[in-house]
Parts: sequence; structure tokens; C-alpha cells
Amino acid sequence: MRIRAEEEEEVGVQMAPLIDCVFLLLIFFLVSATLKKAHKELAIDLPHSAAATEAKSPAQTVIIEVACDVKGENVEIYLDGQPVTQRLLHKLLQEKATASQTTPVRIDADRRTPFQHVVHILDVCQFYGLTRVGVRARD
Repeated sequence: MRIRAEEEEEVGVQMAPLIDCVFLLLIFFLVSATLKKAHKELAIDLPHSAAATEAKSPAQTVIIEVACDVKGENVEIYLDGQPVTQRLLHKLLQEKATASQTTPVRIDADRRTPFQHVVHILDVCQFYGLTRVGVRARD
């Protein structure tokens, strides 16, 4: 005996949920592309270097910025965009070194900053075993 198969509905792609997903992805990428990192907001005049090359830093790079006023007297230190004191800088770098000795560190020093402040930061990094330290310059 023959059994007739019931008429099946045509299977199709639902467009409304697909359009919703596309718009959500579009909004996500627009919002994430416009977010700025705090360390890019600081007005640091980097020194010039003829041999400077543009290189991308890994995401886990610790960025230490040293800003100085026009006279070169007041020096402010920022760690990943947050202002820190010398004592807090020591503590935070010790924590970073405890987590991983291979954590890269980048120093962005204003050209008016006395070199002694940069040397002090290099000494702190070396003391805690952070050996992957770089200094950023502008070409």
C-alpha cells in the first residue's frame, strides 16, 4: 500500500533575523573601532630618531609615559594611561614582573624630560627582571 507523503513546506532563510545579526555586528565594529586608548591621549613630544621604524606593540605591553612641563621641572609618570607616583610605579612593575618576566615594557618619554628619569625607570625594570624594554621615538 502506498503512503502519500504530506506536503512539505518550503525551507527558506529567514531574512529578518539575518538582518538583525548583520546590524548588531556592524554596530559592534563601529563602537570598538572608535574606542581610544588612554595613553594615546597624552601630549608627549617624542624625540626624533633617523633610524626609528614603525612597529606594533603586543597587546600586553606595559606602556610607561614620562611627561614634562615646558621648563623641565615637573615630571609626571603614567602607567598604561593612569598617573602614578614613583612608589606606585615600583609596586605595579613588581606585580607585572611577578606575573611574567617576559612582559614587554615601552617607555614613551617627552623630549624635555631629563634623562635621569628615563634611567630611573630603566633601573626599576631591570631590578624586577623586566628585560624586554624599549624606548619609543618619532621618525
